[in-house]
Amino acid sequence: MSSEPNTDRTAVKTYVPSYQKSEWKRHADDLDMSQSEFVRTMVQAGRRGFTTGGESNPEEGDEEGSNPGGNGLESRVESVLSRKGPLSWEDLLDALSGDLEERLENALDDLQSEDRVRYSGREGGYVLTDGER
Repeated sequence: MSSEPNTDRTAVKTYVPSYQKSEWKRHADDLDMSQSEFVRTMVQAGRRGFTTGGESNPEEGDEEGSNPGGNGLESRVESVLSRKGPLSWEDLLDALSGDLEERLENALDDLQSEDRVRYSGREGGYVLTDGER
């Protein structure tokens, strides 16, 4: 018997509300990923550091290792390299930081529309609002 994992692909089917599928599709498009690749990456990222009972287990994940906070950087690197092939350090950094800029802009747009953050020229940047959450 071989100790190699079985890498044959198989389909997985799930049902989600249509608004959620639309959000996932938009996010996948933003990341230049297929919907399948996006869901697969998000599931794997979500599984890191969790045990069956839903309790966090940093020893199983790499919360303190090369993936602090479980941010999925390794998955993002693999995704970029699988789409674009070999990249220099600078090109890889550009691909990853461009994604960060877009994600930050989207997050700030959402936070501002929810009146949780505002831009203040007087204070020199973005600040939390005083509104209750």
